[in-house]
Parts: sequence; C-alpha cells; structure tokens
Amino acid sequence: MKNRLVVLLSVLLLVGSLPLSGTVAASTKKFTDVPSSKHFAEAVYDLAERNIIGGYPDGTFKPGNTISRGQAAAIIAKMIKLDMSSVKNPGFKDVTTANGYYKAIAALAEKGIISGYGDGRYGPNDPIKRGQMASILVKAFDLPRYNDTNNSINNPFKDVEVYSYPPSHGVNILILYKLGIVSGTSPDKFSPNAFITRGQAAKMLKVTEEMKPPMITLKASDIGLDNIGYIKTDQKDTRVFDGILVKGKELPKGDGEGSIQFVPLKEGIGTLVVTGSKSDSTVFKKYYVHIQKENGELKLTLEETDDHLPTTVSLLLLLGKGELPSDAVQNISLSTMDGVQLSDNIEFEYCMYNDSVCFDIDQPGQYIATVLFSDGEEVRYGIEVKAHDSDFYYGIRTVRENISDVYDMGADYNIGKHIIQTKDAEQIATITRDPGTNLFRAHATGQKEGEVFIGFEHKVTEKYCDETWCYLNDWIGIHVIVERIGSISSVRIYRTPPY
Repeated sequence: MKNRLVVLLSVLLLVGSLPLSGTVAASTKKFTDVPSSKHFAEAVYDLAERNIIGGYPDGTFKPGNTISRGQAAAIIAKMIKLDMSSVKNPGFKDVTTANGYYKAIAALAEKGIISGYGDGRYGPNDPIKRGQMASILVKAFDLPRYNDTNNSINNPFKDVEVYSYPPSHGVNILILYKLGIVSGTSPDKFSPNAFITRGQAAKMLKVTEEMKPPMITLKASDIGLDNIGYIKTDQKDTRVFDGILVKGKELPKGDGEGSIQFVPLKEGIGTLVVTGSKSDSTVFKKYYVHIQKENGELKLTLEETDDHLPTTVSLLLLLGKGELPSDAVQNISLSTMDGVQLSDNIEFEYCMYNDSVCFDIDQPGQYIATVLFSDGEEVRYGIEVKAHDSDFYYGIRTVRENISDVYDMGADYNIGKHIIQTKDAEQIATITRDPGTNLFRAHATGQKEGEVFIGFEHKVTEKYCDETWCYLNDWIGIHVIVERIGSISSVRIYRTPPY
C-alpha cells in the first residue's frame, strides 16, 4: 500500500490576528445615542476603539441611520487589513480617484470581494442592503462556501432564493445563517432588500469576525494538480471535518484552478477523494484526513493513500416479493471463483427493504457466495469486487445464478413468427419456442454475457383502463439478458416495447 505524507497544516483555534474576545476594553469613545443596553453596543464600541468606525461631531453614532456602500467598503477594508497604498482603478463610472472611498472600493474590487451594477456604476452613496452585505462579508472574511450541494444548509426564509436568475445573495445569506452570524427579521423572513443600519452593520461585522471558523484552503497546485473538478468527502462518515470545493466566481481573482476549504470539527480520521487534472489528464487522489489537537490547536494532516475500505455486498434474495422472515437464511459461505473456500459461515445481516442480506468484503476479485435457506434451498451468487482510484469503496456487482428462464406471452396473442435479430446470439443463449405456443425458453451457453432481441412478426397491443382514461401498450418482441461473473450466469427475459 502507498501511504505518503503529503502536507501538514495547522489550524489555529484563534482565527488570524484579529481580536476575538467578547469583552470590550474600557473605551474612551462613548456615543450619547448608544447605551450599553443596546444589542449592538458592544460591537459599536469595540470597532470604534480600533478606529474602524467613527461617530459624528456632535457625539452621536446614529445607529439607526443607513450605511452607504462606500462606507461599508471603507470599514471592511480596514477590518481585513487590506493594503490600500497602491490600488488598481476598478473603472466604476461613479467612483473617481477623488472619492473619499476610492482606495477601499478599488482594493476590495481588485480582490473580487465587491462588484458594481450592470451599468458600470458602484453606487457608493446608495444604502447597502442586507443581502448585499451578506455577500460582501462571505468573500471579505473568506468564510466556508457552504451550499446545498456540498454540505447540509438549511433555508428557513421564504424570501431567500438559492437558485434564481439573475443570481441573488441567497447562498451567502444562508452561509451566514449556518454559522450563526445572522438571523432573520422574523422566523421565516430575512428581508434581503431591506437597508442595513449602522448599528446592525457594526453588530454583523463583529459577529462575523468572532464566528468565522478555523479553516484551511488548499489550491490545486498545493496537491500537484492543475485543476480540481470534484471532491468526495468523509466516506467513513466520521464528521471530523467539512470539505468544500470552491470554484468559479467564488474564487479570488486570478485563481482559476479550484480550491478546497477544510473546516476541522473534531479529532479523528476522515477521507477525501479529489478528482482533478494534470497536463490534460484526469487524476484521482485519495487522502486520509487526520485531525489532532496539539497545544490547543487543531492540526490537519493529509495522508495520500491507495487504500480501500471494507465495502458492503448486498444480495437480493426475494426479487421484490416481500420481506424475509428473520430466520429465512441459515448460512452463507464464501469462496473464490476457482473454488478456494474463504469462509463456511460469514457474518451477515438483513438489509435494504429486508429483502436482502449484506456483508462486508475487503479484497478485490471474483467470488461465489452460497446462500443456504432454512427450507434447504441453496442459491449461488457471483460477486465481482473492483478497486477504483476514484473511491475509497470497491465497486460491487452481483449476479444471482439462474441459468435459464421462461416467458409465456399467452395464447391470446397472434405474434406470428419470431426472428432472433442479434448477431451471434447462440454465443449468449440458446433460445427456443415451444411448438404451437407463445412460450419462450432461454438457456445461458456459458460463453459470454450479452443481450439478445427476438422480434415478433405481429406486434402485440394491450388495452388498459383506469377510472378516467384508457391506454394502449404495444409490444414488438422480447429481450433476453445474460449476465456473467466468472462461472455464474443469470438469464432474464422481458417484453420489449416499440422504440
């Protein structure tokens, strides 16, 4: 087995260098309209003490006033400590270099954190809306890009759409909600188009800073890939970390290769499968994700491996006829395809809809499972176990042994002559029709698997009526399907509707 340590990363439980204490130091700045009883007071005074926000000359903060898009840009640029000494002009029609917020707007735009309107304006004096603020905070603080495809994310808000055209701020609102940063204006409304007030903005900024989870981001190049297309996380179901693939517009400008965000949750071992490309070839990489706490820090280690985990084999026993009684199966034995017995009594359990038995297998190959029922009947199954680079679990295929099958169209239909239309059908199955009947028999030849089509001279039309309407079903022939795994064959016959 290949087990190679590829990367060791430390995740500080304290996020970055931003102060996260919930206790505000004694502030020399007091606003006459922000009493300590207000829910946003702690945030206002903390940000004021750090010179991130300020008040008015008359000693007020005016927490109920709206905050403009330009003001929001200036505050956020300070909070995340963006370098504004040398910025690139973003080209907004209404933001000249003389604008007081120009450097902040330009710095945020250059990082891909903010954008303007479709007409080329930024709207620096427009009041910022709750939804707009959510999107800016997610990008500015580089929060985990949770969504309903890579992680469970709940949407309690009637006025928040995840999929909409044009795209809305829905996903980013729900990211903040999942992290406990925001709540709604009511239990089922977020009011994304409502203007945010100065007091609310201070509170939202401070809580975002405090609630940002410890996180690591890896680019494709960090693991030797040109691009990351897909990830599969936590196949062991240990919930020790969240793994999130970030692509497209969610990436910082200039990063087109894809990134993976890791959010450690607790100590333990999880799994990660990465599908990407290198020199125009598809590449699969598998990792164990180790999360350990050392000196108050969560340390994340990626260990590349080619291991496979024990994989469940499911054998369907009743073929849709109902549930198995608890004592239906007496014993299951397992051997290799060439007859070497591996176990004369493997452990199993009833599974699926209680019409199957399941057990684990931990090596690739072809096997024969012999199921002994309590009534003395024995049924053999062929099992094919294949290793895949793209998965920690084996690919499993099973075949229930049934070397022949019979299908009777019934005497009511005049199907005329039948024609075997598949070339070399005799290598797949021997097919016969009882003289003077519509009864067909198929027997596996054991040479190869495949599909045989038998066409009818006359199509068969059936009429079916329910309470409101009648329907016509046409049948033009039958199909014989033969599956094989090693020496185990399965034959099935079914009717074929017209193409």
